[in-house]
Amino acid sequence: MEQHGYTNSGADLDAIFAALADPTRRAILTRLSSGDASVNELAAPFEMSQPAVSKHLRVLERAGLVVRAIDRQKRPAALNAGPMAEAVLWLTEFRDFWSQSFDQLDSLLDELGKTSGEGHSR
Repeated sequence: MEQHGYTNSGADLDAIFAALADPTRRAILTRLSSGDASVNELAAPFEMSQPAVSKHLRVLERAGLVVRAIDRQKRPAALNAGPMAEAVLWLTEFRDFWSQSFDQLDSLLDELGKTSGEGHSR
């Protein structure tokens, strides 16, 4: 993992992870992945009010994960998955770190196995 100091990518990444931390917001994003939806449509599967769903949508909007259009009386929400790429990139750096760490552990276990006369198998 390349070290660039102790700062993360900033408020955008924080907002994305904060938005994704809530299971209701993740469910809303999953629903929006199949197409735009109104607040009424998004509220239907949940036992919560439309204002509560609207609050979740505002968090998702601040994170850039949802965009809302004005369509006469309703404001349909649409998924904007682009900002998730920043979070995926950040997580990928850690995946690479753990992959390298496990490879080093495998090598060590193979060496220890050879020394003790036992082979290491996965």
